[in-house]
Amino acid sequence: MAREEAKSGTATSNDYDVFLSFRGPDTRNIFADFLYVFMKNKGIRVFRDEEELSPGEKISEILRAVESSQIYIPIFSKNYASSRWCLRELKYMVDGHGKHPSKRILPIFYNVDPEDVKLETELYKSALTEHEEDPDCTDWKEALTSVARIKGWHIKDQRY
Repeated sequence: MAREEAKSGTATSNDYDVFLSFRGPDTRNIFADFLYVFMKNKGIRVFRDEEELSPGEKISEILRAVESSQIYIPIFSKNYASSRWCLRELKYMVDGHGKHPSKRILPIFYNVDPEDVKLETELYKSALTEHEEDPDCTDWKEALTSVARIKGWHIKDQRY
């Protein structure tokens, strides 16, 4: 479906208002979907990837969507840091914000604490040990801790 949505205008349109980054199994059918539908119904142009990328698939389509978005909303959840795709998106968001300070990062901490994302607890630290061999792991750690220092929304034990 992501590819169909991309072809119908989501990933190929020139600009998005918002780029949603989330770990699908954690939030896709609950919070992320609710947020996406709400924003879309308000006329906000939102990019979200409908499916997990398969190994070997190019991430360039998603990175183009990040680049053309004005607001980044990473939804940090329990398994966000276990996904290399989520970490790549986050790094790209941080880079985009660094190049264009007018772009905003609005983090949501969904059933995790900012301390988890700042790597002050074992939750994200242990997930990142699985990625230690990846040459981008240090950059991902820096992106996580950088975004976790931004005031965001802390949502615990709620579906919506």
